[in-house]
Amino acid sequence: RSLEGLETFSSLEELILDNNLLGNNLRLPRLPHLHTLMLNKNQISLQLENLLDHLAEVVPSLQYLSLLGNTACPNQLVCKDKDEGDYQRYRYFVLHKLTNLKFLDSRKVSNSEREEAVLRGAFMKVVKPMEAKVRG
Repeated sequence: RSLEGLETFSSLEELILDNNLLGNNLRLPRLPHLHTLMLNKNQISLQLENLLDHLAEVVPSLQYLSLLGNTACPNQLVCKDKDEGDYQRYRYFVLHKLTNLKFLDSRKVSNSEREEAVLRGAFMKVVKPMEAKVRG
């Protein structure tokens, strides 16, 4: 759970922190050369805005990020009540916060996704819109 001592590796380019019980309070030291960060299967929840803001500040060169296996990453394989729309909204929100990403999770970031993230990403905090009740 501790990342103590990581600040001594200021030239680090890749960091794999899969399966470490890390949560939204994860704090990395400034790692200006870090371009790849894997945070798969941790305990990062839907309130990931502060974490994304922190990453934008301390890892400015980040291009590859993976959050698969966390509650924050709505994946149909992990959560039966999530769908592709939930995942896409999550991608727009993350891309809005981390504008230099080339890959998010296992997918390349497309130009159309990047454009949509600029336009609407701030409003896509992975909250599914309330569905209108069907009248019979």
